[in-house]
Amino acid sequence: MRGQIILSHGSDSSPDATKVSALAALAESLGWHTQRPDYSTDDARGHAGSVAPRIARLRATIEALDAPPLLVGSSMGAFVSGLVSLDVPVAGLLLLATPSGIPGYARAFDLRREVPTMLIHGWRDDVCPLSGVHAFAAQRRLPLLVLDDDHRLTASMDAITAQFRTMLDQLAASA
Repeated sequence: MRGQIILSHGSDSSPDATKVSALAALAESLGWHTQRPDYSTDDARGHAGSVAPRIARLRATIEALDAPPLLVGSSMGAFVSGLVSLDVPVAGLLLLATPSGIPGYARAFDLRREVPTMLIHGWRDDVCPLSGVHAFAAQRRLPLLVLDDDHRLTASMDAITAQFRTMLDQLAASA
């Protein structure tokens, strides 16, 4: 086994969501162990109300591991992955369609600067406007891949998969 990956789905979705399922299948085919926490009961609390329970669930999953995992998240899953990385060691972050904030939740999106991070976003994202993540990435000089897609990024799975594979190869080489 090469390492651990935790893939966090977006709001009102499930561990069987298209993006996290495809990325988990790729990682597993390359010898990585994956987990996909189910946040559906947390999401029943609404967007702002789901953040704290999602963070607690993700932290508990990480703390049960013997080594820092790579976190992959989509939308709300990206938001909580970044926040968790502030408090718990992680090997890296791949964040898709990341919101810069959640209406009604006091904390803005953030992450530790020293954590290897790749952000992927759609030009036509009408749920999490590009301007927020673009400003965040520019301020921290983080790699940001912007694709001709919407919030779901379903038309961009080939590009996302290629970026993910590159990240996995880099992590494996540095281990």
